[in-house]
Amino acid sequence: MKNVALLGATGAMGQRFVQMLEGHPYFDLRLLVASSHRKGKKYGEDVHWLLGSNVPEYVRDMELHDFDPEILEREGIEVVFSALPSDVARDYEGKLRSRGFAVFSNASAYRMEKDVPIIIPEVNGEHIKLVEVQREKYGGFIVTNSNCSTAGLVMALHPLKKYGIEEVFVSTYQALSGAGYPGVPSLDIQGNVIPYIRSEEEKIRRESCKILGALDGGKIKDYHMRVIASCARVPVKDGHLESVVIKLREDVDLEEIKRSMQKMQGIPGLPSSPEKPLIVRDEVDRPQPALDAYCGGGRARGMGVVVGRFAKYGPYLRFFLLVHNTIRGGAGNAILNGEYALKMGYIG
Repeated sequence: MKNVALLGATGAMGQRFVQMLEGHPYFDLRLLVASSHRKGKKYGEDVHWLLGSNVPEYVRDMELHDFDPEILEREGIEVVFSALPSDVARDYEGKLRSRGFAVFSNASAYRMEKDVPIIIPEVNGEHIKLVEVQREKYGGFIVTNSNCSTAGLVMALHPLKKYGIEEVFVSTYQALSGAGYPGVPSLDIQGNVIPYIRSEEEKIRRESCKILGALDGGKIKDYHMRVIASCARVPVKDGHLESVVIKLREDVDLEEIKRSMQKMQGIPGLPSSPEKPLIVRDEVDRPQPALDAYCGGGRARGMGVVVGRFAKYGPYLRFFLLVHNTIRGGAGNAILNGEYALKMGYIG
């Protein structure tokens, strides 16, 4: 078991980490870090719990700490999960890396740094080798998640790279939980769709090309494709629905496309990786957030991506996908990255 700290423990994403780390076979959550005004309070008394009726028993009486690398060192912390907002993460995560910690972050602060990988293990696990470059420079390393919408998109695109992806047009219908808490005001979103999410479209464009790129020495060579994203916030609690239109260089039969997606495999032996990361549905009305957001079993619940509504229009392929934004697109993927780094020997 590795001793683990969680940064941003009381926020919406931090709560998802807390929920998913309960009883984890590799990681023992020992230290909860929150903003300084919460220091000394008990987690269960201070957190506004959003995930069901009760705060998990194992963290209820744990004391909240403010950020202090010396406390992490004194407590024997080896792995740090970060649910911090990006503006804070830039400073805190960098300091921890320089002190030799392994940091697995959901924040965007370091995603586009040349020596920091954005990892989805079933898609680009080989990018983990970049941590060797970081260790030589800093002593520790940072591994990041992608943007939550990007996570589902690249998982669906990965099996299609062999056909040559030239263009991607993606429209996202993003759940409220992606905005954190308190998030979008109820009078703005009730009975409404908001066709703007700050920085989201640019993140999808840049991150997708990096994740699908090839590791070339100590850097990643971006995958060359045109990505145009349009993002909207919708009144759904969990699960980002995405409409995707792509142009492939090869003319591929729809059934072959489906078979390629169905062949995608999870990472054997990792508790947070589903056996089937992509689930193909043939119903005319799937995927749906209410029905498909929590696909996958055991610790991989919510880690699968559901695809459906396939159609071809000349050289263009259309499909929908559904990704759970705070699990595969958030805490779950960061925990999976930690499991994968441990499996590959990058955590001592």
